[in-house]
Amino acid sequence: MLITLLLAALLSAGGPGQNKPDLKTPYERGNGNQTATYEEAINWYQILDAAYDEVKMMPYGTTDVGRPLHLVVVSTDKDFNPASLHQKNKRIMLIQNGIHPGEPEGIDATMLLVRDYLQDKKLRKQLDNVVLAIIPVYNIGGALNRNNHTRTNQNGPESYGFRGNARNLDLNRDFIKTDSDNARTFHEIFREWDPDVFMDNHTSNGADYQHVMTLIATQHNKLNPTLAKYLSGKMVPSLYAGMKQDKFPMVPYMNHAGETPDEGIIGFMESPRYATGYTALYNTIGFVPETHMLKPFDQRVKATYKLMENMIETVHRDAKEIGQLRAHAIQETLQQQKFPLNWKLDTTKVSQVPFLGYEAKYKPSEVSGLDRLYYDRKSPYSKMINYYDEFVPTVTVEKPVAYIIPQAWGEVIERLKTDKVQLQQLKKDTTLTLDTYYITDYKTGQRPYEGHYLHSDVQVEPKRMPRQFFKGDYVVYLNQPANRFVVEVLEPQAVDSYFNWNFFDSILMQKEYFSSYVFEDLAAEYLKKDPTLRQRLEERKKQYPDFAKNARAQLDFIYRNTPHYEYTYNMYPVGRLIQNIKLPL
Repeated sequence: MLITLLLAALLSAGGPGQNKPDLKTPYERGNGNQTATYEEAINWYQILDAAYDEVKMMPYGTTDVGRPLHLVVVSTDKDFNPASLHQKNKRIMLIQNGIHPGEPEGIDATMLLVRDYLQDKKLRKQLDNVVLAIIPVYNIGGALNRNNHTRTNQNGPESYGFRGNARNLDLNRDFIKTDSDNARTFHEIFREWDPDVFMDNHTSNGADYQHVMTLIATQHNKLNPTLAKYLSGKMVPSLYAGMKQDKFPMVPYMNHAGETPDEGIIGFMESPRYATGYTALYNTIGFVPETHMLKPFDQRVKATYKLMENMIETVHRDAKEIGQLRAHAIQETLQQQKFPLNWKLDTTKVSQVPFLGYEAKYKPSEVSGLDRLYYDRKSPYSKMINYYDEFVPTVTVEKPVAYIIPQAWGEVIERLKTDKVQLQQLKKDTTLTLDTYYITDYKTGQRPYEGHYLHSDVQVEPKRMPRQFFKGDYVVYLNQPANRFVVEVLEPQAVDSYFNWNFFDSILMQKEYFSSYVFEDLAAEYLKKDPTLRQRLEERKKQYPDFAKNARAQLDFIYRNTPHYEYTYNMYPVGRLIQNIKLPL
């Protein structure tokens, strides 16, 4: 009933057939410092759906707060089938808003943008080649947790949502581990619609400067080279030129090398836990706009609107080129043999970017009495600053023919299925000789991070060995569009591997031990039978005085070099099949 009444009111100038129905947004009806609530946003899109045949609002799966995640599709030829749209060579642009609901300008700017593109004939033409797929509010639980104080350093709006979702997860750290229902539903949307371009609207913390908008583009070193060349050489320059013309000159995201931007900025290396780090695994060009927290909310809304407008114009202009380049990148990913897993900044390569800043100064703190940093808005400046945006891989792995995953690891299998990874199952028990990693070293965070004690700096020792697998165990061949995703999650050294996110932690605990007084006689027998083991023991005693004084440590050394020591301790259970052999599938 509420929707019906609202629709009647908003279309008061006529029926749905009118060219320009009155679709003022909650933002426009406010004072320029108010953002739509979750309910207002969803209601507004329902009205838009009713008013235009070119719009379809679809509820997908659930979220952690129990509400469905909606996708709004704007397709001017009224085709809402993603497979059909790809066949028509349409470019699909996925816009996500409200992943951090305290950074809400994307929510309001997108509502304005969609309405204007439907009602303005000139703008509408740019949707001939482009289909908009919009997630109105991604973090629904956070949006419902509305307040006016948790964004301590932010200039408006009057009230807003909270960063954590209903499970207090930061959803922009959840794209690989997918602990949330939100992320699982996002994967369903993303893999079904397979967008060419992705845009995730945000607000930035950090230094004070004159720019309203900063931008993170997919890190070009991580993107397929074919797409990276286009992104860096044509697409990004076009966006920067357009925003400058629209009087919102941009600068790369202010990830500064020192305390202030004057010391240079570093390109953001987004690992797959982040939105654009994840989307890059599928050769989708991704962007994270970051408006400046201290700028008035209405300026942030306008800047976000203008950037999306420039993005649509660019994608429309280059639709054929983007389609061809992405198809080429997808084909190259199918054939790619080596995959980089970890990266480091190359500080020897530096460019410069124009920056509009304020002088950084220091004065005594009224709180501590010590020097404190502040930015003097009475002293603006314009200058070139260093920009470090070249990364080199530190760990690279050659892909196997397939991974074999024991069915016991259900949480991992579930996540692969969520991402539509092609899986097959063994039809009978089978012994396979394949490469298996042993985890030789790793570091673990001392405090929980997004619900996990994250591992890092993983070291492995590969061993070729026979392994017993069982009927129902899973086989993942590396001949599918998800190749890069599969490698990133199943290679334990990768920064956001499932191993690093603790899904295999039970292998890190030894299950069987020995009683020293019993093992003493057995250990002595092994030393008599194996002179080489005796020699290694003696050398170790000479090398490590503490070891020579520790009877238990010496027994343990012998134990680890006998068949009694459990071979599964620290054994990563996912096997790497190197040769293409026939499996019972």
